[in-house]
Amino acid sequence: MLNYLWGLMILTGIFWGAANGNLDAVTKGLIDSSKESVELGLVMLGIMSFWCGILEVGNRAGLVDWLTKKAGPMMDFLYPGLPKDHPARQPMAVNMIANILGLGMAATPAGLAALKALQQNRDEEKDRQTATNTMCTFLIINISSLQLVPINMIAYRSQFGSSNPMAIVGPALIATFCSTLAAVIFCKIMDMKSRRGKAVPKK
Repeated sequence: MLNYLWGLMILTGIFWGAANGNLDAVTKGLIDSSKESVELGLVMLGIMSFWCGILEVGNRAGLVDWLTKKAGPMMDFLYPGLPKDHPARQPMAVNMIANILGLGMAATPAGLAALKALQQNRDEEKDRQTATNTMCTFLIINISSLQLVPINMIAYRSQFGSSNPMAIVGPALIATFCSTLAAVIFCKIMDMKSRRGKAVPKK
């Protein structure tokens, strides 16, 4: 769907520029944007490779397991239906920790592994077509994502010539704290409604 939306916006811009006699400016913009996208891609590839490497080093050194244990109380609060020995618990904790540190790209593999583990441990095939409360909560928390240091955004600002790339840290912390708090409250309310619905006997 996003491919169609982006394609539509690009074609609309080209046709609009041609209709207003600005096709040369559109062509120059496309060339400049292509160059900037490649440069930005290389910058982000370097950052992602670095932090993925840091996470791998931490994993082999046992730091990830230690952080997972420390995050246990928070995991129990956010996902009360998730057993302590569930195979999805560690990748979920890694995803959450990476997001808090602002490593959104490095958090993605752990998030995919967590959802895969949550899906595989379901018994009936028909149940696999419906997301559980744990899956929904994990997705919402992942999207809202409290960030202490938004590394990716700092890299974007630095790449495009910001005089103070770190200025985003304070506003981003406040914004993501509010979004995460709203997400947790929403998930807890919906979880309570779901539990009450299951507790009511069907007639």
